[in-house]
Formats: sequence, structure tokens, C-alpha cells
Amino acid sequence: MVDELLRQLGDLLLGSVPTMVIFLILVLAYRFILHGPLVRMLAQRREMTAGAVEKAHAAIAAADAKTQEYEAKLRAARAEIFRAREQRIQQWNAQREKALESARLAAHEKIQAARKSIEAEAEAARKQVESSADQLAGQILRVILPAQAEGVR
Repeated sequence: MVDELLRQLGDLLLGSVPTMVIFLILVLAYRFILHGPLVRMLAQRREMTAGAVEKAHAAIAAADAKTQEYEAKLRAARAEIFRAREQRIQQWNAQREKALESARLAAHEKIQAARKSIEAEAEAARKQVESSADQLAGQILRVILPAQAEGVR
């Protein structure tokens, strides 16, 4: 019985040798024909995918850098505009102050001239009043004195 079992086992083993040979040929064919190119293709796809991801990250970083650069330029332009505006306002204020000072000086000169003119007119009027007062006093004396002189006689 054991001999029979061993013989059957030997027959099975001997019958399975062609199947094992075919299986080994298929494994080797798979290994060289399909597996190698499949692994290479997957590696290539992984590199392409990783490369595309790296390129995308690089493009995002470049876009961020450009954005920061544009924002910096925009801030600088705004600051320059603000400085120019402040400078124009200061110039306008200086011009306004200069015009006001000129107007003040002109008004002061006009006031001084008017004051001198008024003083001259007042002096002339005073002199005229004084000369008129002398004449009037003389007339009054002539009118009064002859009337007294007639009353004394």
C-alpha cells in the first residue's frame, strides 16, 4: 500500500514535470517580456507625475514670487505717488503762504501810505485852521476893538 502510494505519487510527480516546466517558462517569459517593461513604464510614469508635480510646485512658487514682486512694485508706486502728492501740497502751501505774505506786506504798505497821507492832510488842515484862526482872531479883534474904541470915546 505504501508502495502503491509512492508509485502514484511518483507518477503524479512525473506527470506534473511538464506542467512545472511550462509554469517556469511562463514565469520567465512574464519576467522578461512583461514585468521588466511594465516596471520601466510605471517608473517612467512616476517620474513624469513627480516631475509634473515638481513643475507645478515650481510654477506656483514662481507665481508667488511674481505676485510678491508686483505687490512690492505696487507699494513702491503708491509710496511714490503719496510722496509726490505731499510735495505738491507743501509747494502749494508755500506758494499760498508767500502770496499771503505779499498781500500782508502790500496791505501794510498801503496802510502806512494812507496813514502818512492822513497825517499830512491833518497837518495841512491844522495849519489851515491855525492860519484861519489867526485871520479870524484878527477880524474879531478889528470888529471888537473898534467897537470898544467907539464906546471909550
